[in-house]
Amino acid sequence: MRRDRIAAAVDRIERSTGRDEADRMADVRAMGSVPADVGPEIPVAPARGPVRMLDMMASYPKGDDAFEVKIAGFLGRKTLRTADSFDVMASKAARHGKVPPFSPAQVAMGRFYRDLVEKHECAGVRCSSLESQSQRGAGNGGEYLDAVLRDRDRIAVLRRRIGSGSAMVVRRTGGRAARVTIMDRRLVDIVCLEDGTISDVLRAHGWADDGALRAALQVALSAVLDRMMGPVRRGSVSVAHFGSGCLPIWDEEKP
Repeated sequence: MRRDRIAAAVDRIERSTGRDEADRMADVRAMGSVPADVGPEIPVAPARGPVRMLDMMASYPKGDDAFEVKIAGFLGRKTLRTADSFDVMASKAARHGKVPPFSPAQVAMGRFYRDLVEKHECAGVRCSSLESQSQRGAGNGGEYLDAVLRDRDRIAVLRRRIGSGSAMVVRRTGGRAARVTIMDRRLVDIVCLEDGTISDVLRAHGWADDGALRAALQVALSAVLDRMMGPVRRGSVSVAHFGSGCLPIWDEEKP
């Protein structure tokens, strides 16, 4: 979906009249301009799409037994990361003086779902050269298959939590036959997997892109992302686990 938006923008530039080729190419290059703070190593790339500039951080020793996180970019330079739909929506909200539309936990959940699905969909792409096969032990095949099946089960748990409900239902069809119901699963997939914004979801389903509908769909997506995080036990004792990282978010459910 991001590539479709970039292609549409380039097409509008190409169709512009009264401008020579140099002007059109300058507009295209400006779409992929690189801020001076990141240095000359990152090339101009219009097809890269929206990006987010951030500092490269690293942990450095502090004293005898402590560490501190400091900026680690060469000569203080920053780096670029491809912006996803959550970055784009947060940037748009900031331009209008508003808070980000989703909480950090909701954004982390959406990105976790995206990464898990992408990882599982690429599970069949493995190195098949004779060199790599000779380096793999006899038990690696079974471990790999177990990991693939585990990811599949985790995705199934998350999608059950998404459910089959509707984020926005068409109540009247008079004069708006093209408008269709927005399902929760489709809402999550467009935003998390296809890098679409709330506005993209509305347009894809034939709805008007106005503030009231965007706000309603934002609330619906927030509720779905909260459900995907799993049940919350209120009033219970919290237990900290050290040394093995965070527990899986689906530990309370059977796939």
